Amino acid sequence: MGVRNLADPADAMGQLVVLLALFAQMERTYTCERAAHARAVAAAHGRHVGFPSLLDPAVLACAVHLRDVGHTMAQIVANTGMTSSSLYRYLPPRRPVPVTAAHRAEGVTIEPAGTAGAAVVGAS
Repeated sequence: MGVRNLADPADAMGQLVVLLALFAQMERTYTCERAAHARAVAAAHGRHVGFPSLLDPAVLACAVHLRDVGHTMAQIVANTGMTSSSLYRYLPPRRPVPVTAAHRAEGVTIEPAGTAGAAVVGAS
């Protein structure tokens, strides 16, 4: 005994299976297109698509302030009650601090503005 391939286009039953599979794929494509269009229309009308954000803007502002002051992520998690994954997702990236070749030659390190300590460390 062997296994018969139902999608074999050589017989009528195989052709029917192939035809039904094509209709299913076409319907799936149209469903995805309709959903994408509905999301675009909702976004154009200012409606948020998806789950509502559970993050309080005041808590996020507090987390940004704590990070700018120099707290570690573990300290921010303990103070705000947010999870670390949410912090990394919602906190905006820090601005890069430019370092010139003259600073590297003198051994000067520059800390980001607003951190604990002096802005320039190691300068005489």
